[in-house]
Order: sequence, then C-alpha cells, then structure tokens
Amino acid sequence: MGRVVIKLGSSTVVERTGEPRVDVIGQVCAAVAARRALGDDVVIVSSGAIAHGMGVMGRTGRTSVIEDLQAASAVGQGKLFRVWDEQLAAHEVKSAQVLLTFFDLMARTHYLNARATLERVLTWGVVPVINENDTTTTDEISFGDNDFLAAQVAVLIGAERLVLLTDIDGLYTADPRLNAGAEIVREVTDFDGLSALDIGHSTSPLGSGGMRSKVVAAEMASAAGIVTVVANGVRPGALDAVLAGEQEGTRFAPAEARHSSFKLWLKYAKPTRGTIVVDAGAARALRDLGTSLLPVGITDVSGSFDAGDAVQVSEGARVIGKGISSYTADELRQVVGLKSAQVREVLPRASDEAVHRDYFVLS
Repeated sequence: MGRVVIKLGSSTVVERTGEPRVDVIGQVCAAVAARRALGDDVVIVSSGAIAHGMGVMGRTGRTSVIEDLQAASAVGQGKLFRVWDEQLAAHEVKSAQVLLTFFDLMARTHYLNARATLERVLTWGVVPVINENDTTTTDEISFGDNDFLAAQVAVLIGAERLVLLTDIDGLYTADPRLNAGAEIVREVTDFDGLSALDIGHSTSPLGSGGMRSKVVAAEMASAAGIVTVVANGVRPGALDAVLAGEQEGTRFAPAEARHSSFKLWLKYAKPTRGTIVVDAGAARALRDLGTSLLPVGITDVSGSFDAGDAVQVSEGARVIGKGISSYTADELRQVVGLKSAQVREVLPRASDEAVHRDYFVLS
C-alpha cells in the first residue's frame, strides 16, 4: 500500500468564470478511485474555494481585500466540496472535508492531532479533501498557497509521492506563456541548479501560487524522501501517467539525506520569534560538527521569545539554521558570550545548551 497526495490549483479546479471544472474533477476522482482499488491511500488538496465563491457572487478576478477573500471562501468552500463529494461517490469512494490553518501545524501538539485525524480517516478508507480554512485565516497566518500546504500534508502522513497539478505541463526553463523558447525540465535532482532558470512568481488570475511555490514545495517534500511531480491537471491522461510512474511533467527526486519528521516540522511549519547571532566558531561547529549551541558562542539576541519558541540562528547576515531555544530572549541577553560555569552563576537552573543539537536544523 502506498500513499499519494494530489494537489490542484485554483486554475485547474475552477474556470475563469468561477464555475467548477467538473470534467477535470471527475478525471481526478476516477484516477483516485483506481488507486484506492489498488490499495493506495490518497489525499486530495484542492484550491478553488475563493475563486468559486467569487463566481457565485458574480465577481470576476481575485481581490486582495482580506475580508472579501474570507467571505468568498465562506460562499464557495461548501459548494466546491459538494462537487468533490459527488464525483468521488460516483466511483463509490467516500470523502471527508478537512480544513486546516497554519495554527494547526505550527504547534507541535496540534500538528500531531492533525496527523492522528488524517490517519484515522485513511484507515476508514475515506479520501480527505483538504483546503486551507480561508474563511478565518489572515495574511499573517496563511500558508500563502496550497502548494506549501500539500507538501506539509505529504510530510505529515508520510506520503511516497506528491503530485502538484497545474495548468501547464511542468517546470520550464522560463515561463512558456511569455517565452516561446522555454523548454520543459523533465527531472530535477539538484535544487541549487534551478537558480539558473527563470522561475517566476506569475500566477493565474484565480490563484495565489506560481511555479516558484511549487519548487519550494517540492524541495520540502524531497527533504522528507518524497518524490514530487508537477504536471498538467487539465490534460486528460496526465495524472494517470504520473500515478503509473510514467514520464510526465517534471519529476523532483527525493533527497539522499533526509530529515526526521520533527526537524521537517521545525524547519517548515514552526514560525520563528527571534534571532540569535553567533560567532564564526559557533557557526562552524553548528554547520560542520552538528554540535549544540552554547551561550559562549552567541554575540547578540534580537526579538522577544520564550523558552520553547523557534529562533533563527545567524552568523552576521547569513542564516545558518533554525532551532528551539532553551532560554527566553531576556535570559539569553544576560549570558551572551559566557562560558557554562559563568552561565550557572547568573542563571543557576539554566540549561548548558542555548539550542540543543536535537532541536536544530540547518537552513
């Protein structure tokens, strides 16, 4: 039994008029049913609630007013899920609506609760249809787009494959809508090599994503050992080819060095509350030796955070990584640059490590 997460962007799910693409949704549901029949667990991450809500209300385009986005989501979400539910039911597959916010993943307890819920739904043989809860979210707590959410879900449930469906055939050397000479990239094994490509932030009129967000999502999934494919969700047969393991779209290979689930959560889901600046020796030890960070290697502290909050660790302007602080910001300021024995004189019950190596991940 395998696990796959299939994500569809707004332009794939909804027409420019705001009407659901029932034919596309039907194709996806048929493919999902086929994978379910083979014993696979499948999760759908579907955008489009806002776009559909705007269409229902007779509004065109995508507004930037947060209250309008929230209201449009409230109008569109239930109606869009009903289409998914009906199309899956046509193949005798039960579905469950799951709405997540950034808060559901930023706190470790909530993160584990979300995992437990999805595990139980999958155990029941039900296909979750997930979207961000746009009705209550704000710019400050939003996933930004569902590519990131889909990658988070793939990591959360230990998926083997993440499929990001869009309205073009995959990742190109440049935007094919603007550059006729752009060529499709079939395989990505080195994310650093993508810096030479013209990967823009352009989006559809209905969505908030773009190809760059898909590359970031693929990099996150790759770090967890998950194969990611970006493919055309509108073209018939493309998804079937991806799920059959055939060459289709752009495939992002899984990384050889993989992070634990905890460190992936720390790196991608838990927000930072401040910054710890370290000297060259501490930076080298963190990068090359995998040691813990001690107060003696700290040169500055910024922000306001509590023990247990995530902090960014930097050497000057260069970000090294992210970790869980054992101290509050005020406590750290009292012991900056001090050796362990001196720290215990100032803070008798303090931990030796400002950031323990088990709770630190490199950028």
